[in-house]
Amino acid sequence: MTDRKIVLGPNRYGKAEVRVVKVTRDTDRHEIEDLSVTSQLRGDFAAAHLSGDNAHVVPTDTQKNTIFAFARDGVGSPEAFLLRLADHFTSSFDWVSGGRWQAESYAWQRIEAHGEPHDHAFVRSGRETRTALVVVDDGERHVLGGLEGLTVLKTTQSGFEGFPRDRYTTLQETGDRILATDVAARWRYVGAEVDFNAVYDSVRGLLLEAFAERYSAALQATLFEMGTRVLEVHPEIAEIRFSMPNKHHFVVDLSGFGLDNPNEVFYAADRPYGLIEAAVTREGLAPAPFAWEGVDGFC
Repeated sequence: MTDRKIVLGPNRYGKAEVRVVKVTRDTDRHEIEDLSVTSQLRGDFAAAHLSGDNAHVVPTDTQKNTIFAFARDGVGSPEAFLLRLADHFTSSFDWVSGGRWQAESYAWQRIEAHGEPHDHAFVRSGRETRTALVVVDDGERHVLGGLEGLTVLKTTQSGFEGFPRDRYTTLQETGDRILATDVAARWRYVGAEVDFNAVYDSVRGLLLEAFAERYSAALQATLFEMGTRVLEVHPEIAEIRFSMPNKHHFVVDLSGFGLDNPNEVFYAADRPYGLIEAAVTREGLAPAPFAWEGVDGFC
């Protein structure tokens, strides 16, 4: 091995998973916004690593406090909130050239009391978790919206046939099976002048529609249909990426009990599971690898 100088490689730092709840109470009917926010800065931090000089180290506690302070003026959408944070840190400190700001947004629903939605009492929604990510590098901004934990299932109109077989293949072909998955998706916006809340609601609906409609020859085919549906409707989205486990449901053999089973009783296996990941993009689109750096679980 040659004697090579040891140098500092790529680095970033910040405060992770800051839980902030914003209640808007300007009327008797309150609104609630619930986020987990992570802020990480990139820039000229070499001296901190190499000589212990903290002159450029914006404390992670300061980043946490900034998140709370910005929440005082409201969130609006997780993407817009992260863009505000990114603009603040990259404009307030000359040596901060960029960073990574990420959020999970948790949904709450109003409790029904005597048939009416209550003004200030909520129950945690069992829906998916909304995600957002803003990445900045030397003035170039990337915004990713997304969701995870969107659990869906269809009881028919799905099969898996025509696959290759070898000595280790025991799976039988079927033209009628349960298809179930937990959808995790991230989509990259073109620009930042977007009604992020409206687009999120639309994308979620399109994903559900595409999953439900048409026969599914495989989870891969359904994934591509879901992505295609989103890109056809939303030109402001450049690409969308998925990570989707195949939540297998196996027909239980009831013949030992003298019973038939016409695809009605299943064993839901939690593991092992197939894991399908893919990007659906536009032909000729320039890649943006920096936008996806550090986004685990998406190819």
